[in-house]
Amino acid sequence: MSGQQVDEDRFPPEWDVTESYKDTLRYGENPHQTGVVYRNDDVVDPNIIHATQLNTSAKDLSFVNYLDAQSALDLVVEFDKPAAAVIKHTIPAGCATAGELEVAYERAHATDPMSAYGGIVALNRECDRATAQGILDSPFKTIITAPSYSEDARKILCETENIRVLEVGNIDEIQEQLVEKQLPGGRLVQERDLSHITAENLTCVTDCEPTEDHIQSLLFAWKAVKHVMSNGTVVATGSETVGIGSGQPSRIDSVLIATRKAKDHAEGKSAEGAVLATDGFAFPDTVEAAAEAGIEAIIQPGGSVRDEDVITAANNHEIAMVFTGQRCFKHG
Repeated sequence: MSGQQVDEDRFPPEWDVTESYKDTLRYGENPHQTGVVYRNDDVVDPNIIHATQLNTSAKDLSFVNYLDAQSALDLVVEFDKPAAAVIKHTIPAGCATAGELEVAYERAHATDPMSAYGGIVALNRECDRATAQGILDSPFKTIITAPSYSEDARKILCETENIRVLEVGNIDEIQEQLVEKQLPGGRLVQERDLSHITAENLTCVTDCEPTEDHIQSLLFAWKAVKHVMSNGTVVATGSETVGIGSGQPSRIDSVLIATRKAKDHAEGKSAEGAVLATDGFAFPDTVEAAAEAGIEAIIQPGGSVRDEDVITAANNHEIAMVFTGQRCFKHG
């Protein structure tokens, strides 16, 4: 078997990784499983294993805490503006950017407050007192991760017994690197997905063209859906999520979950007039569900043998649709 041609300087014939034992975890993925954590000091990108827990009197991190917190961190580093995300079981419950970090958190949390309970908060700016207070005033969260904390924020957060406060340091620059998934018998290694879709990369394929506001929301939704388990769907308005559907074997189920959550769970938000991002090919049933929810524009990879049917459905419902030319599956 053979796949793409690769540079053996980047993908060496032998994969050597030096990791040192760091700590015993409270437990593995479940309480009956033992777990430990190893540290690789060659990794320089922001990560949870290297993070400092500021309130050492709080509980240590568990196996799933590490996974969830890293997923949250990976999402917020996508954005240049102040951003916040709430993650549950590695799946975003909400994400937003805003001029102020406090507002970004409020909007992220308002996407799905029910699912956000017991979740993990990630911030891409120093956590100030107002943001810290907003997190504490919302229902229970287990972990907060941020590049740093103001003195006031650190004080009030570290006084809280049941929340872990993690400081990850500078997240301004992500080094291009390989990422891996360990499997029984070996590991899979790939380039990190550092793709950056801009308005210039979008191809409008429908009679109805997206407005400038639509385009900005579509680009935001595309960044968010990169971090939603496939099949993934994100409904967004402005620069905040409205509904998220994740991890379904059927894409239409993800779309229906996202639009239902936008209707039933989002606080002060609606799918009416929003945009929708899907990480893989949309089919006509995607468009039908989007139209029923009031979606005005869709972003998707394009390139399916059913593209013409999908475009026809979008034209029939006067929904603008743009293709990115690439997909962004996340499989764990």
